[in-house]
Amino acid sequence: MRKFEMIVPCHFGMESVLKKEIVELGYDVTEVADGRVTFLGDEEALCRANIFLRTAERVLVKVGSFHAESFEELFQGTKGLPWEEYIPVDGKFWVAKAGSVKSKLFSPSDIQSVMKKAMVERLKERYKTGWFEENGDSYPIRVFLMKDEVTVGLDSTGESLHKRGYRKLTAKAPIAENLAAALIMLTPWNRDRILVDPFCGSGTFPIEAAMMAAGMAPGMKRGFTAQKWQHVIGMRYWEDALEEAGEMVDLNIDPDIQGYDIDDDMVAIARENARLAGVDKLIHFQRRSVEQLSHPKKYGFLITNPPYGERMHDKEEMPALYRMIGQRFRELDSWSMYLITAYEQAERDIGRKADRNRKVYNGMMKAYYYQFMGPKPPRHGRAHQEG
Repeated sequence: MRKFEMIVPCHFGMESVLKKEIVELGYDVTEVADGRVTFLGDEEALCRANIFLRTAERVLVKVGSFHAESFEELFQGTKGLPWEEYIPVDGKFWVAKAGSVKSKLFSPSDIQSVMKKAMVERLKERYKTGWFEENGDSYPIRVFLMKDEVTVGLDSTGESLHKRGYRKLTAKAPIAENLAAALIMLTPWNRDRILVDPFCGSGTFPIEAAMMAAGMAPGMKRGFTAQKWQHVIGMRYWEDALEEAGEMVDLNIDPDIQGYDIDDDMVAIARENARLAGVDKLIHFQRRSVEQLSHPKKYGFLITNPPYGERMHDKEEMPALYRMIGQRFRELDSWSMYLITAYEQAERDIGRKADRNRKVYNGMMKAYYYQFMGPKPPRHGRAHQEG
């Protein structure tokens, strides 16, 4: 069985969550760096990583790495990699993205151009041809330069893994599905505990939670670039991973997962997205304002992405909104609250300092994940698991 070194990018600050996921899938992590985790695996591992990882952005097959301080070194280093082991004579190949940090080479377009030329030269020699039609399957390449060390990966995923296939309609400031999953996984929530998102928008937090509760793999309903790479990964590995994913789904559960929004249209969108995800029966969505937030039971979780006030005319409304969030949270009995926001005065207006907070990038926007921990439930009855 063929072995690969796989590089898995993720949101900055979520590396520990992704590492835990990879280890739980049964693979050996070899490196954790800013924004990515590297692990070893075979064809089966590549398929399972794409289908099962909730917090990843994509799965790259590491083609190689080398040192380059000049474009000549970049050219020769790229040309020295075994491209013919992956790309067939009719393959369509290009450098889809180049990133550079603290390196002498920093122009993405120049890096992409030089590497493409080097790949063409290598493949011309191997395939004894002077021209490539590039009318076959796609082989996108991604490259990172860090302190002049070049790491080259072949993108097995295609469209980012945060695109599960269920979110056809979105809110104005949606949170990426893989980031929402990672933020939920940073909490002690499990399917026996209550989860409420009072600013649910297009429903991402409740839907990701419901998929976790039902054991539903996030990549079950989408395709991947590498499914066409039959000479690299046999179709049977994809079929086996999808069969495994199907056997893990359990919809015969009754979780208490709720999503509220003040906008009727957003509630309708959230319901439709949940239906497309296959978890609409597991979530209760309703039109409800944060002022109406209440729940009779103890030990629940608020996990939410409230407005940030990023538009000027919204800024003046933020203090009152966050004061209301704090007020309603205090009325809940023994609950925990996990809140991602870029609003700088969140703790002041909520009226309580968070037990923990962690810097998170939601897209390009710097935000904070404020964690207000409630007490653990007693170890008996329905909520016996640790909180």
